[in-house]
Formats: sequence, structure tokens, C-alpha cells
Amino acid sequence: MKFQNIIIAAFISATTASPVPNNVIITERSLEERQTLESNELVNGACQPVTFIFARGSTETGNMGTIVGPQTCTALKAALGGGVACQGVGAPYFATLEDNFLPQNTSPSDIGAATKLFNMAKTKCPNTKIVAAGYSQGSAVMDGSIQALPAGIKSKVKGVALFGFTRNQQDGGKIPNYPKAQTKVICAPGDLVCDNTLIITAAHLTYGANANQAATFLASMVGK
Repeated sequence: MKFQNIIIAAFISATTASPVPNNVIITERSLEERQTLESNELVNGACQPVTFIFARGSTETGNMGTIVGPQTCTALKAALGGGVACQGVGAPYFATLEDNFLPQNTSPSDIGAATKLFNMAKTKCPNTKIVAAGYSQGSAVMDGSIQALPAGIKSKVKGVALFGFTRNQQDGGKIPNYPKAQTKVICAPGDLVCDNTLIITAAHLTYGANANQAATFLASMVGK
């Protein structure tokens, strides 16, 4: 418990002290992305050719967070020329720190929140192609959800990007029961959560710089 409290304190300190790394240039577009903390285009909007489902990291606000979710949504829409419904994973996924210490690095209810959206995408929009991404604890949410999806839904998930994958070592750099070729694991140099620890370093907060990389990969998966 003492070790857990130390890691939680370190995470809070890192996220509050330097939410934007010093080497990131703030532009009007990036400010707009950071303000888009909620996206419910699947739940509330019309069906689109592509549905993007994203799970944010621990303590992030909204259902898209600020580190990389909004940026990836924007980049994916640009890569595909629009036609994308972006949907963040919300309640009962509250992105609490404590859930990182559970066996799946997140809770069953967190995983269930993502699964509900995959089910909705298939039933509400049967012709949509699904892509997904998760950051930090959100990567574990996606890992747990996608590996357990029924075959009929899993086949509609064309590609997945995992930023700061907390189960990277445990699951061998992939999502169990899902094609590795359709998965892009993005781990920044020095991000220790990718090495089977829950130690937060500054590297863990840099994934906004990888949004275009992830969007390019997801767009290529949609085209196959």
C-alpha cells in the first residue's frame, strides 16, 4: 500500500506540474483539441463510415482526456477526409488511479464500458468500420475489452493503437486473441509503464506527439 501511494503521488505530481511537455509547441489547433474533452459522436450523432472509440488515461477529464485522445480524433478525421464518429469511453469508466493495481490493470466495469460501445457501434451502425485506441489505463481497458469481444464484433475492429501500454510486457506487445498486425503499440523511450511498472515519468505525458502516427496507422487499417 505504501508503494502504491508513492506511485499515485508521483502520477498526480507529474500530471499537475507539467501537463504539456516543454518541447510541445502550442498552436490554435492543439488548443482546440485540448478543449474537446468530451466526444459522443457515436452515442448522440449519425452513423459514419468509421467509428473511433477511445479510452483515456487515469485522472484525465471528460471521456477523451487531454494527452492524446482529442489529437488522435482530429488527425484521423484529417487523414480520412472526415466521415469519422469519435466516441470516448465514459461511465462507468471513471479512470481512477486505484484500478491500475487490479489484475487486468483496470476493472471489469471499466472494460465493460468499452465493450458497451463496441456493441453499440455494431448494432446502431452495422456498416461502420471500427478503430480504437487507448492511453495508459485506457490501453488496458481496450486490451481487456477487445480480446473478449464476440467474433462478429471483433471482426469489425479494423485497427487499434495503444499509447503507453500498461500491459505491454504481460501481453507480449499485443492484444491477446486479436491480430498483432492490426495493433500498433506506441511506447515512448523512458516510459516505464511499458516495462511492467506503474512508475510515471515525464515520457508518459508526451503521446500527443504520436497522434498523427497513430491516425495514419488506423487510417491504413480502415482501407484494407
